[in-house]
This record gives sequence, structure tokens and C-alpha cells, in this order.
Amino acid sequence: MEKFLEDLFKGQQYDSTNFFLLAGPCVVESEELIIVVAEKVSTICRNLGIPLIFKSSYRKANRTSGTSFTGIGDDAALKMLQNTGRKYSIPVITDIHSPEEAAKASAYVDVLQVPAFLCRQTDLLVAAAQTGKIVNIKKGQFVSGKAMKFAVDKIRNAGNNKIMLTERGTTFGYQDLVVDYRNIPAMQAHGVPVIMDVTHSLQQPNQSSGITGGNPQLIGTIAKAAIAAGADGIFIETHPDPSKALSDGANMLKLDLLEGVLQQLVELRKVVSKFMV
Repeated sequence: MEKFLEDLFKGQQYDSTNFFLLAGPCVVESEELIIVVAEKVSTICRNLGIPLIFKSSYRKANRTSGTSFTGIGDDAALKMLQNTGRKYSIPVITDIHSPEEAAKASAYVDVLQVPAFLCRQTDLLVAAAQTGKIVNIKKGQFVSGKAMKFAVDKIRNAGNNKIMLTERGTTFGYQDLVVDYRNIPAMQAHGVPVIMDVTHSLQQPNQSSGITGGNPQLIGTIAKAAIAAGADGIFIETHPDPSKALSDGANMLKLDLLEGVLQQLVELRKVVSKFMV
């Protein structure tokens, strides 16, 4: 595991041969939701020896429809994320969408995430790098794993070597995504940890309803294949009742199902780790 990740997870008890997990609800809907999910996920991860980064967007700036929910207010949501991290002694990650957001969000969270659609935005990448925080760049649905080298270089050239990359599928026609698992070793070749975003890879975007669809029944399949391909981390958005979620409910995992999925991944990782160099 990279030194910056070891430092990030130093407050947690975990199996050093395990994958790490990014998990939480898509967006901060309420303090109650954040606490319920954080308590459940952190307990599961502690029991299974999985290092955890709690994930939730403080604001959603890339909704399909202009009428979709975007957040409860930036300051309130960021403070909730900060308090959650402190309460459960876990690092927190959130999305940023502009250079101005990088400095603001970095005061509250441990990891900054650059959304897939923005992975080529130089000013955003540089601003994220200059905060000194870990930067997770999600691979654009229109970018190859090899081409993500240039996003990595932008962060490094700005003086920050704390970088992660996330695979989240590639555009396949107008309304579907497909996961090319070659991207995992291709991006690891850039010298950074690589995460598989399981739930967003199962989105069905650009629906005529203005609400993104999904195939959550395939979450276990995508996740197990990612572990077999050698992914360093797994990203799963989860919610107590995805049907009532205010963002990405169609592809999120029901919170009650998370433990079973993770148990399978931990067992699979034990086998795969025997063949990892």
C-alpha cells in the first residue's frame, strides 16, 4: 500500500493485504442519512478488516436535469462530512467541480475527488493538487486508462504525488457503459493505486426521463471481477433505501446488502493476493 494511504488509514485496524473501500451515499441528503450509513459501513469494515474512506458528495453539480436535487447547502453538507469523519475516526472524500471548490472543500475532508466528466480540466486538477490533499481522479467515460497518464502528470507537476485513479466504465452507445478491465493494470502502470467504481459503472445515462437508470443486480459481478483483476480499492455507493435516494438511486446498493458483498470480496481477495506481485 502507498505510504500516503497508510498514513490516511493509520487510525483504523485493518488487514494490510486487503483492498480498501470508498463507500457512502451518493450525496449528503441529511445528517440522519450520513450518520446511519457511516455507522453501518464503518462497523462492517472494522469487522472485515477493510480500510475505509467514507464517501458522499456535498453538492451534485452534474445532474441530468436542471430540476434534480443538488444538495442541502455547501457549508452545512461539508460540516456534516467533517463531523462524521471525526465521530467514526475515518477519512472522508467528496467531489469538487471548480478550482474555487478545491480550497473550500479541503478544509473539511481528507481526499478530493475529481468527477469523471472533469478529469481533463487542468485548472481543477492543479487546484486540487495545490491543497496538498490526496486527489482521486475518476477516469472519464471517454478516456482510455493509458491516457489518464496526462491527468496524473498534471497533479504531479503541481507538486503533489498523492494520487489515485478510479475506473468507472466507458461509454457504450448513448445509454450504457461497459467496463474494460484492461484499464486497471493500464492505470496502475502510472504508479498510482487504482479503484473500481462498481456502482457508477452500472449506470444507464441519458434516459429520456431525465433520471439516470442502472443495473444494481450486477454490483457483485463487477466488484468480484475487479478484485480478480487486481484493483487496489473498491468504490460502492450505498443507501438504506435506494428507491428513495435523491441522487443515483437506480445504481446504488441497498445498505443491508453491503456486508454480504464485502464478505465475498474479502474471501476472493485472499485467493487473488497469492498471485499478486
